Formats: sequence, C-alpha cells, structure tokens
Amino acid sequence: MLTACAGSNPSAPRSSASLFSPTTWLTPYRADVVQGNFISSEQVGQLRAGMSRNDVRNVLGTPLLASVFHAERWDYVFTLRRQGVPAQSFNYSVFFKGDLLATFSGDAMPSETEFIAQMDQRRKLGKVPPLEATPAQLEAAAKQMPAPASTPATTRTQPPVASYPPLESPRQ
Repeated sequence: MLTACAGSNPSAPRSSASLFSPTTWLTPYRADVVQGNFISSEQVGQLRAGMSRNDVRNVLGTPLLASVFHAERWDYVFTLRRQGVPAQSFNYSVFFKGDLLATFSGDAMPSETEFIAQMDQRRKLGKVPPLEATPAQLEAAAKQMPAPASTPATTRTQPPVASYPPLESPRQ
C-alpha cells in the first residue's frame, strides 16, 4: 500500500491520481436504514371501502402522518436507504368520510417476500463440495501416503524432568 501511495504523482491528472487513492479502494460499511411504516401488497389487498378507522389501523398500523388539519386523511410513508442503491420511497394514503374508509391510493407496494428478498443481500455461494470421502477416495489417499517410518518398539521416551524454582524465598 505504501508503494501505491508513494507512486502517486500530485501533478498527474486527477483521474489517474484517484486510482492510487486508498479512499477509492475502501468504503465504510453503511447499514440499511428502514424508516416509516412498511405496507405490503397483501395488506393493501385487505382494504375495503366502508371499513372503520380501527379496522384500517389494525390492517396497516398507525399512520406515520395524521394531520390535525386533514383528519380525514392518513398517510403512510416508507423509505429504504441501502448502500450502493438509490433511496426508495413508498407513499400510501387512505381517506375517510366520517369514521368509514372512502378511498385509498398510493404507490405499488412490494409483497412481503419481495421486500425480504430485496433486503437479503448475503453473498451467494456456489455449490457446496461434498464433505465426505467415498471409500474409493479413501483408498486412493491411503496409497498416496508415504509409509510410516519404522521405530523400534523397545525405545521408550522418558518424560522430561521438571525443574521448578521454590515457591517461597528461603529465609535468612
């Protein structure tokens, strides 16, 4: 890395100098930020005109925006920010007449499975190799191993002699 830093020429054009900059090699991890009320297409499918406010709240949850000046309208906003992907924003509004749901509209909401698949960014691994050797593979490996060195059976090694200092200092 030091050679790359030393090799950069400050008088070189900016595009070639940026190739040697460590800031282009390393990027910090940014956690996914999910804000607001996630509403799935399955939840939207449960809405029916004529539902009470409590029924709508049970299906969609508490609205993110419920204005005092527009008591007949509830707004649900959901924003997803992920590293390397532009921020996505979903809006959905429900309108009441009195205490009953009159109309509802908004963006096309993803299904729960689509949302989870979008959030799941684990590295895709290839095919897992077999973790067991077949008898033929074991036999082939045994043939490739060198023969063990012959050691006389009468030779015994003695345990090492331990020599420890005294635990207490001698009294004078």
